Amino acid sequence: MKAYIFPGQGAQFPGMGRDLFDQSPVAQTMMLQADKVLGYSITSLMFDGSAEDLKETKVTQPAIFLHSVALAASLGDQFKPDVVAGHSLGEFSALVANKTLAMEDALRLVYARAMAMQSACELTQGTMAAVLGLADQIVEQVCVQTPGVVVAANYNCPGQLVISGALAAVEQACEALKAAGAKRALLLPVGGAFHSPLMEPARTALAEAIAQTTFHQPICPVVQNVHAQAVTDPLEIKENLIAQLTAPVKWTQSVQFMAQMGVTEFVEVGPGKVLQGLVKKIAPELEAVSAVL
Repeated sequence: MKAYIFPGQGAQFPGMGRDLFDQSPVAQTMMLQADKVLGYSITSLMFDGSAEDLKETKVTQPAIFLHSVALAASLGDQFKPDVVAGHSLGEFSALVANKTLAMEDALRLVYARAMAMQSACELTQGTMAAVLGLADQIVEQVCVQTPGVVVAANYNCPGQLVISGALAAVEQACEALKAAGAKRALLLPVGGAFHSPLMEPARTALAEAIAQTTFHQPICPVVQNVHAQAVTDPLEIKENLIAQLTAPVKWTQSVQFMAQMGVTEFVEVGPGKVLQGLVKKIAPELEAVSAVL
């Protein structure tokens, strides 16, 4: 079985998608359509914007999404997923790839999500931190024992977990995690506390946008972040997509679940190779490669 997996925020880089635009008429059409849908030239920012330009959430998320879905569409007949999954934002790309969402509808949702997350970030000073070298249960326990809002946010691979919450609580948790034996517990250069209760205002806004969007019956299951289970029911997919904003990304568990399904090859579709690296740490016996035209 083959799983196609789609990256999330952090995979962006200056010049992203330019080669794809030049090589693939399908990608070119999709990217120009995205400029029209958004009402500004996301392609110009992707191709010519600086690393700083691409760091803005309202730019980052549509850019990564667009690169991923344009590449998937450009693969043509060779794109034959048995199952799809995406890391956080990447779940929207996965839902276009398995035909649950039309590209234009998903792009509008991604932009609405990005703007809602940006607004939520401005309400409370939040941050995230990467914790390396500790068992998940220890990290979870420290979060529970730390005063204030701090939770496990991204289960990336064994020994690599990201925590998220209010700045003071995350800083305090980092000190406690180092004392508990973490190799590293360092703040990440992000604008807010993603996948934590502090994203509740964004979750509410996204729920309203999703309620107005048509979700179709997918051509294959999607393994969703919130519970690392395969889903085909459009209503359940909607609910999980909304819940994802304030819930942890269970990527380790998702890859393990897909391996149990019988997946032997993971194909990363989009900028970068972050997910391949994580797959190789979670299930080193399985193949993980980049999608190429």
